[in-house]
Order: sequence, then C-alpha cells, then structure tokens
Amino acid sequence: MRHFLTAILVLLFCPLQAQELETTPPEFIRTIQFQGEQEFTGTPIIALGQPIRLEFDDLIGDEADYFYTIEHFNFDWTPSDLAKTEFMSGFDDVRILNYENSFNTLQIYSHYNLSIPNKDTRRLKVSGNYMIKVWDENRDLVFSRKFMVYEDIALVKVEIKRSRNLKYIATKQIVNFSIDGSDNILFRNPNQNLKTLVIPNNNLQKSIYDLKPQYSVGNEQIYKYDQEAAFWGGNEYIYFDNKDVRGSTMNIRSIELLDIYNTYLFADKVRKFEPYTYNPDINGNFVVNTLQGDNDKIRAEYTWVHFYLNNYERLNGGEIHIYGNFNNYSLDESTKLTYNSKKDIYETKRLFKQGFYNYKYVLLEKDGTINEGYFSGNFDETENQYTVLAYYKELGGRYDRIVGIGSASSRNITN
Repeated sequence: MRHFLTAILVLLFCPLQAQELETTPPEFIRTIQFQGEQEFTGTPIIALGQPIRLEFDDLIGDEADYFYTIEHFNFDWTPSDLAKTEFMSGFDDVRILNYENSFNTLQIYSHYNLSIPNKDTRRLKVSGNYMIKVWDENRDLVFSRKFMVYEDIALVKVEIKRSRNLKYIATKQIVNFSIDGSDNILFRNPNQNLKTLVIPNNNLQKSIYDLKPQYSVGNEQIYKYDQEAAFWGGNEYIYFDNKDVRGSTMNIRSIELLDIYNTYLFADKVRKFEPYTYNPDINGNFVVNTLQGDNDKIRAEYTWVHFYLNNYERLNGGEIHIYGNFNNYSLDESTKLTYNSKKDIYETKRLFKQGFYNYKYVLLEKDGTINEGYFSGNFDETENQYTVLAYYKELGGRYDRIVGIGSASSRNITN
C-alpha cells in the first residue's frame, strides 16, 4: 500500500510533458515576418541547410535589447531529448544586433532583423520541429514562433479530391497522399514510427495530425481517407492594399490623417449565400509595401485600418473576428468586431503596417472553435494550398525526423 501511495504522489506531482504552444506577442510588437525561401511569411518549412529570416517591429521605438533562443521538439511539440549541441552548431541566446529605426514616419518604431545561419548560430544539424523564442533584457519571453526543418529523403505525393460523402461534396476538400521511402529509407512499423502532418494554407491551427497509413505497396505507404483527411473548402480571402496613404484604392473608401493615418474600408457583406466567384488571393498572407519610400522596412507607415461587416446572421453567443496571417491567425481584442447600433453594422479598427493584406471574417464559437465559413461560406472550388510532412523515428531513435514533404493546390481538385 505504501508503494502504491508513493506511485500516486509521483503521478500527481510530476506531470507529463505538455505540448509547447506559441507565445503571442504584446501589443507593441507588430508585423512579425518569419520565412525561409518561400515567397510569403508564415510558419517556415525549410530544407536542412536553408536559411530562415525573422523580422518584427517594436512600436515603442527605444532600441530595446532582444535576444533569441532555439529549441528542438518532437512531433507532438514536446521537448526532444537532444542536447543543444546535438541539433545546433554554434550557440544561441545572443542579442539581435541588426535593427533600424523608422525614418520620417508618424508612428515611430524600431525594425529588427535576424537571419539564421549567422556567425553565432552557424547551422542546424538535424531535421524536425523547432521553435525560436525572443526574450527581452529582463529574460521575459516576448513571443515565440514554430518552424520545421526537413530532409528530402522520402517522396510525398499529394492530390486533392472532392468528398466521397455526397453531403459534403460541394463544401469540403480531401487530402489524399502517399509516402514512398524507395531505396532511401525503409519504414519499419510505420503505424507507430511514421507520423504525418497535413497543413492547409500554412495555418498550423487548422492542421490534421498523425493519420495512419491505410495500406502499403512495398515501401510506399498509402493514405486515402475521406472525412478523416477533410478540410472545409472555405472561400477566397478578401483583401485591402494601402501601400499608398495619399489616395484610396479599389477596396478603400477613404483615408484620413489624424494622429496617424486612418484607412476606412468599404463595408463587407456575408458571402455564404452567393455563388462561388474565383478571386485570386495569397491564401491569408500579407506583403509589406509602401510607395512613400524606397525601404518599406523602415519607411512604411502604420495606419489604423477600419473594418465593417453587414451581418444579419445570428451569432448565438459567438464573436466576429477578422482573421489572417497578419497576426499568425490569432484572435484577440484587436481582431474582434463590435455592433454599432447607430449604424447597424459590426466594426473594429486595427493597426497595420502599409502593404497588401488578405483577411476574412470568422465566427469564434462559444466553445472556442473557429468557424471560418460562417460568413464567407464553404466551396469545393476554393483554391487552397495543402502541405504534407512525413515524420519518422527510427528504431532506437531519439527524435522525430522530417523525412519528406509534398504539397498540392485544390485548383487541381478531382473526384
């Protein structure tokens, strides 16, 4: 009995490792751009040996000291067993030295720029899940971002299908894929050692984790799920482009100079009852740009962007938010719309750096889930980009390697 009680106490006071979550930055940290060699910012997925770049603005503008650290994680985002010297050549926990102050802007800010590899952090040695953390001089965590490093060993083939369930054939998209180790890697016990991650539009929050192979053909693992690998099709993102604060563009109603520039958008409407219309987007992403100077990193203005939504759908206790990669798909008070009874419209304003931004309106349900199609609808024709990562832990291995990557666009969707 004494041993039994001791075991219970150990379980109570020695909790299991928890999944590491990204830390949301404070209000004065804005426009975080984190990317590898891909065209847009987001969660970088880079090949082993490729560089990554992190940029952000501090709106206090006092040239504060910031430091960065890098950590390695397992597939489930629990810390791996690797020592820092095993996954990194060089060292971290050093100050970010590259920064510039804004020039000739109404909103002052300091722009920070970090590239890896550099003279301190010379290279990452292994593949897998990583997280970069940015700390202030008091050793308080300011924000963190995930990224992935892969080895190009296995062949991952991806194709997008319509649902086999007629109930969802016009609203959902199915990701079918296969992972072929060929002669490069032999998958032993793939049901346990081979794990998968399916990411829509570079949005980790909406990803599907750890689908198991349904069957294999030699060393090729086949995944032909239906609802288990289904994503709501959604609708194309809408956008605004305020690279020129001197005049309005197609989606901007007016611009006003108060303490800083204010950009007023035309009112948006609920789109789910309208037929699908192809409208090219950049899948929720953004690009910083300005016409008022030759260096958008420090010459771009910050503007208050005013959003308006004509909505007559019942919210049932939910909240309306603007949604996109401009803040890593996070919902907070700065993205929440409130009802203006005098104008009979939902509205909010949020601070954005000049540029081209994708966004959409979503419903935050009472249970905390995000309903992306509540206002914009779900259509199987919507163009979305899906990425599949293959993780493999060898027998006796101490970490989850990313051994392959594949992607496909739903523009080529088939039955």
